Amino acid sequence: MSEVFKQVEREVRALLGPRFTTNIGICTEHGQDESRHSNQPPNAVCFPETAEEICHILKICNQKNYPVVPYGAGTNVEGQICAVNGGLCVDTSRMVEITRVSQEDMDCTVQAGVTRKQLNSHLRDSGLFFPVDPGADASLGGMVATNASGTTTVRYGGMRPNVLSLRVALASGDLITTASRARKSSAGYNLNNLFIGSEGTLGIVTDITLKLQARAECISAVRVTFDDVSHAVNASICTLQYGLPVARIELMDENQVRALNSYCGLNYRVKPTLLLEFQGSALAIKEQTQTFVNIALEFGGSDCEWTDKPEERNEMWNARHKAAFAAKAARPGCIAVATDVCVPISRLAECIALTREDVKKNWAWPFMISGHVGDGNFHFVFLIDPEREEEFSRYSEIHDRLIMRAIDMDGTCTGEHGIGLGKRKYLIREFGPEGLALMQAIKHTIDPNNIMNPGKIFMDG
Repeated sequence: MSEVFKQVEREVRALLGPRFTTNIGICTEHGQDESRHSNQPPNAVCFPETAEEICHILKICNQKNYPVVPYGAGTNVEGQICAVNGGLCVDTSRMVEITRVSQEDMDCTVQAGVTRKQLNSHLRDSGLFFPVDPGADASLGGMVATNASGTTTVRYGGMRPNVLSLRVALASGDLITTASRARKSSAGYNLNNLFIGSEGTLGIVTDITLKLQARAECISAVRVTFDDVSHAVNASICTLQYGLPVARIELMDENQVRALNSYCGLNYRVKPTLLLEFQGSALAIKEQTQTFVNIALEFGGSDCEWTDKPEERNEMWNARHKAAFAAKAARPGCIAVATDVCVPISRLAECIALTREDVKKNWAWPFMISGHVGDGNFHFVFLIDPEREEEFSRYSEIHDRLIMRAIDMDGTCTGEHGIGLGKRKYLIREFGPEGLALMQAIKHTIDPNNIMNPGKIFMDG
């Protein structure tokens, strides 16, 4: 145990008491996310309850050049919480106060440890809800850190357009506010967007002011199958170009549908499938649903089913959110390695088709596709035997080609998973050396001692 760590332990323990621990089990739990990356535990974990406590902790660690790893709910998928240099994990899960809800302004302020489900449960009787839905019950601080998005992004956007303001504790221990509650501003640099998606490398989000949405009068869900993935994607593109205000539009290939049938006890037809949701008045919903059905039929859609019954809609979306668990169960003893890219929707069908061709040619084991096709974002999931190095090698080659293909199509190496450890090497291809250097200069200015989540986003730590 280093002398520096002993000093950090002594000072942070004096501040937090039993909310500081070096328990091996707790540290191990905090060194592993939902990704394929190996467990890399911190030396200690602490559980602050206020922004002021976080500021004090960061001031202690910054003075001693000691690494800090922020932790929300541990649901990230690119190794963002792995403590590659050891250090102190700052777990915000006890910061669960919903400090303010304004029905008139349709916004709220919460502490970073509040999860999206906790917030929406709190809002249930207000007629409002928070729309960003990544599937997992992630903490809102973590969702800010990774610029999370999900099934509802096509209508409501990801975290960036839904965050009005942040309070952020910097490495120095200073606490800043990034914006006001106003819906628009021309004042200065956009500090919100600087910290949203920074993956804990610039500071720790302590409080978040969020936009809220009104609950729709009526909601309907639609499920339709196609003979080919490209037909399903092109039907999605046509739906968007037609101007239909879809709230969700999700793709599952036949392999993903088969896995969900087995895991969830469903009897969906094993073909490429689109799941959609429409929100609005009863009359508008009926018209929109019929228009979509007509579009789907033009692209060979069949077995079209729709419902406005809450229990049936919930069953469909609960199944979609279990896609990752269904994938893991499809090949027992193996790990499910997921990756995502995002491209302009005009290139989406081509990108998926070329990648499927590559996978079928070079991959002899199970794989599946799902995606938020309404915004050009899709996921490939590979089921890999951890004892077979050949499978990891094949996956890495296919993964590299997928990322380069997406970037060459004016897309991005990640639409929502983030960079973390897994996609650091692709940033220079996406932004060029000058763009990457500017990011690193910003990091150095805000965190000159590189204590904030070192080793993430940038290859040189």
